Amino acid sequence: MVNPHIFREYDIRGVADRDLTDDVVRAIGLAIGKLVYDSPGPVVVGRDCRLTSPRIFQALTDGIRAIADVVDIGIVPTPVTYFAQQHLIAAATVMVTGSHNPAEDNGLKIMLGDESVHGRAITAIGRRAAELMARPAQGPRRPMTKESVGEAYIARAVAELRLGPRRPKVVVDAGNGSGGPIATALYTELGFDVEPLYCTFDGRFPNHHPDPTQPENLAALIQAVQVTGAEVGIALDGDADRLGAVDATGRILWGDQLLVILGRAILEELPDATFVAEVKCSQSTYDALPTCEMWKVGHALIKERMQKTGAALAGEMSGHLFFAHRWLGFDDGIYAGARLLEVLTRSERTLAQIADELPRAVNTPEMRIDCPDDEKFSVVGRVVESLHADPRVRTVVTIDGVRATFDDGWGLVRASNTQPALVIRCEAKNHVTLDAIKAIIDGHVAAAIIGMA
Repeated sequence: MVNPHIFREYDIRGVADRDLTDDVVRAIGLAIGKLVYDSPGPVVVGRDCRLTSPRIFQALTDGIRAIADVVDIGIVPTPVTYFAQQHLIAAATVMVTGSHNPAEDNGLKIMLGDESVHGRAITAIGRRAAELMARPAQGPRRPMTKESVGEAYIARAVAELRLGPRRPKVVVDAGNGSGGPIATALYTELGFDVEPLYCTFDGRFPNHHPDPTQPENLAALIQAVQVTGAEVGIALDGDADRLGAVDATGRILWGDQLLVILGRAILEELPDATFVAEVKCSQSTYDALPTCEMWKVGHALIKERMQKTGAALAGEMSGHLFFAHRWLGFDDGIYAGARLLEVLTRSERTLAQIADELPRAVNTPEMRIDCPDDEKFSVVGRVVESLHADPRVRTVVTIDGVRATFDDGWGLVRASNTQPALVIRCEAKNHVTLDAIKAIIDGHVAAAIIGMA
């Protein structure tokens, strides 16, 4: 049986040994192969270092190779797989990764040509895979070759960067995910003194969970920055398509703050540049970058919007940062980290000094409430209705979930696209107002959940 819930808004993801069995993954591979039957070019497949990734890779490529040639690019971060699509002119690209999810999870990120597969296209692959489970492909398999693209990725990144004279010390924490070797190699090639932290592959993630949106996962990086006297700490998630950063004071710079720093640097080169940010970002992001458009959460959705609008840079609170300006338009934590370092090389100010000048707001971290996949969107729909009727609410934005604006702040409720959960985030001008807004939002969510019972 194919679990339909693993086919999410912009990727395929589930518990590896329960949802991504060999038969299911082989059928998904066959469905992908059928999508590129008449297309020139191979299917490029990369994988992260999770313990289940080799098995899933074998089953996936067995299915694809019933129809199409496969190029195996080995254990790589997701951005290198995206780079390989253009470097090798692939008909399709698949990354086997659970991203920032727990070690027992895994999944697939898929591109057809240079477009990320998401939404209905993901659902269609799920339906086709379910059909193919009953009649798996027989007969010989097409060839599979191996290519190493890491050096080409580094060379392209070096060629695109425009560094100044300064070289601050940097600590890189890859969380034992797939980005460590490439990131440290790139930053070292650029002339930085790089202190690696958990940069060797270990799919068990024994030191901390590789998710830089959670402060507890950055504790070791903060300590290493302070002990080594580094100016900046760079954190990557499990497949390195997201960036986290800390300064020398131990302050965490969130995705929207990084977007402001990087966006302002782009404006120095391109005064008319436009940007895209997702609905979880601080209002100060839109105030600091007036040409920034608010959009939906999700790497595929943000990338699509950036391409459609011609934006120079796009970003999410989670640390997905997409550079069309001097890069290839996909989310890439490693390259985004290099662009942050580029900013520092061209400034006499330290990262902490730059961060001191950022617009300030008081906000909650991203909060998650468990909610079944088959109920979470209905719960959000009820919250939308009740917020519309709340006289304390000034405006309601429903681009993705609901973002309600109050006199001195805002609150957001949306359904997670990667987990059975609701995502809540609030912001205000002070802690008292923040607590009040959070209480209002919590009340609406609780009432909606009770109403579903």
